[in-house]
Amino acid sequence: MTSWLPLSPAERSVAIEVLVHGPLSRTELARRLGLSQGSLTRLTKPLIESGLLVEAPEATGAAQARQGRPSRPLGVVADARCFLGFKITADMVYGVVTTLRSEVTGRLDRPLTTHDPDAVAALLAEMAAVLAEGRPAPAGIGIGAGGLVRERAVVAESPFLGWRDVPLAALVRERTGLPVVVENDVAALVEAETWFGAGRGLDRFAVLTVGAGIGYGLVLGGRRVPFTEDGRGFGRHWIIDPHGPLTPTGERGSAVSLLTIPSIEYQIRAATGRDTPYEEILAGAAAGEPMSARVVGEAARALGTLVAQIANFAMPQRILLAGEGVGLMDVAGNTVHETIRAHRHPHADPVDLETKVSDFHDWARGAAVLAIQVLVLGEGPG
Repeated sequence: MTSWLPLSPAERSVAIEVLVHGPLSRTELARRLGLSQGSLTRLTKPLIESGLLVEAPEATGAAQARQGRPSRPLGVVADARCFLGFKITADMVYGVVTTLRSEVTGRLDRPLTTHDPDAVAALLAEMAAVLAEGRPAPAGIGIGAGGLVRERAVVAESPFLGWRDVPLAALVRERTGLPVVVENDVAALVEAETWFGAGRGLDRFAVLTVGAGIGYGLVLGGRRVPFTEDGRGFGRHWIIDPHGPLTPTGERGSAVSLLTIPSIEYQIRAATGRDTPYEEILAGAAAGEPMSARVVGEAARALGTLVAQIANFAMPQRILLAGEGVGLMDVAGNTVHETIRAHRHPHADPVDLETKVSDFHDWARGAAVLAIQVLVLGEGPG
């Protein structure tokens, strides 16, 4: 992947600030980075000459209101390069193509009929070729997978795919000729939200995902905190209620047994003998159906407890709740918020809880941001 090289650390910080937060006026850019106008001019001149930064159009009103020498905001040419992102589930691959600013410009999904690593890599390469048609040459590929990923290259363990030590980055790189970075899917989503989403500009930020599993990510000092539990399904050991339900995939009363979609469906099936999809369970709870209301109520209290624990111990400025299970908030949001308040100091500031209804394309976009980061940070993929 052609990186933003050669750039000094100071030049790179200017370029990244404009990418993530721009277009920015030179005055605002200097303020954000603590630079004098002279230093900023020295740093931005080679970036503009190389075409990395451009002077963006300025609103007519702003140009008329400003006195003195004209100075248009600095921006990046977002569509000069494209990036491919993929999210792999047990039965589907979801793909997107994005601009340099992570704006999705195309989507492509394919069923996953086998978990054979070579076949999966071939499918990813085929999808990459289709997504890249008629667009600027892709600068790289990012792949998000549920499970433990090492060195941003090897899927060390994935229960959804039945994989162990699969060198996925190398397999896809061999078939596409493009640099490839692989990461745990929750970690990829956290990176995307930190750079371009709900966590942009925040020093402390947390992400909690609810769906097929439980995911958690923490950002401190504007950077994601890596930890060895990424992708290990630690939610099954995050005990919320030691007397709570027991499911085949979680310890008794764990976050997994109380909150995940498969566990909620399992509880209803065990009680009624019928397979009921998650959305129908939520609808039943909203309509006052007793069994659904009980299970959904327990899930809502578990979610409120988790959010309060995160707020109490990590002290984030914002918590993002994402994933395919966040429809729970539409049905039992009041219970979630009441539980959060019950587990917080009475004089504590309200938790800034943002809910994002996510589909798997959001996860694929997160993977594309991994490729963007490799380019702009000048760090080669694993």
